[in-house]
Amino acid sequence: MREKIHPVYYTDAEVTCASCGSKWTTGSTRKTIHVEVCSKCHPFFSGEQARILDVEGQVDRFYKKLQVRQDYVEIQKAKEEARKAPAKPVSDLDLGIRVTGALEKAGITTIAQLMAKLGEGDEAALAMEGFGRKALIDSKKKIRALGYELPETANEAA
Repeated sequence: MREKIHPVYYTDAEVTCASCGSKWTTGSTRKTIHVEVCSKCHPFFSGEQARILDVEGQVDRFYKKLQVRQDYVEIQKAKEEARKAPAKPVSDLDLGIRVTGALEKAGITTIAQLMAKLGEGDEAALAMEGFGRKALIDSKKKIRALGYELPETANEAA
């Protein structure tokens, strides 16, 4: 062994537990050692596994992070529902001025009303004045693009 390269080894190093305050001696390269949890106070060794050790608020910080994540998920879900709400006006579909005017003339002002009309069948939708095949196809495409489910009769015709 080379001399003067190894640390000093203490055979009587004192270990102190910060949780319960117990002390014991062991061999180490440090004269004193401070630990947060020892085998006398750790829940696994003491049999109190139901008890949660909260060192410096780690459990509280974890629960705060968990709550922030849950709030974020709820906000995102609310935004998605608001984006997909059928109460949106028909003008949000960007079908064109003529088609939007024809729908408003027929009394259809919301996407939900248009979807109900499409549910009656293509003939009922084409019966509206100023609403032709191209407008029908475009409206179905735009409604699907927004994430809505078209009624069964409208899907079969498409």
